Amino acid sequence: MDVNAHEKVLLNRYLQLLQRWNKVFNLTAVRDPAEMQSLHIADSISVAPYLHGATCLDVGSGAGLPGIPLAILQPERQFTLLDTNGKKTRFIQQAVLELGLPNVQVVQTRVESWQPAASFDAIISRAFASLHDFVTFTGKHVAENGILYAMKGRYPASELAELPAGWCVTAQHPLHVPGLDAERHLLEIQRD
Repeated sequence: MDVNAHEKVLLNRYLQLLQRWNKVFNLTAVRDPAEMQSLHIADSISVAPYLHGATCLDVGSGAGLPGIPLAILQPERQFTLLDTNGKKTRFIQQAVLELGLPNVQVVQTRVESWQPAASFDAIISRAFASLHDFVTFTGKHVAENGILYAMKGRYPASELAELPAGWCVTAQHPLHVPGLDAERHLLEIQRD
């Protein structure tokens, strides 16, 4: 993924904010800046070429991953970052403010009880839940031809058998994340 100079500046500022807030609020178990770069930033932006649609919901966004890095690289797309944890959503809100990201909205609630005003073209999850739970909790929020994007480590063969009826994997992408020596996959899930 090509990143221009302005985007690099914003990604670095986000990483600095994450490091600073992490000391107080324990936003992520990763402490080393180089590991944060590969495990969080590079991992998040590795999926950018595959996202489609004008609106994207990041479910279980945590410290804003992958939503904030994606919003930096894709200012034309609207992102909604949802998490139940107040300290994490406060951090995301502050990061959005400091980075000047008008294409990001932050919501603190449980996805299964949330009633958004409109459905989303894309819904992405990075370590949110099993594929079954991801589809069950978020499927009602995706547009008719929308796509659920599940970011996974190892290929989740056992989870695929448990996909709810009416849903199927329509594409799978092995991801190469610079600086990360681990399997990463992106699955695209749509209604049958």
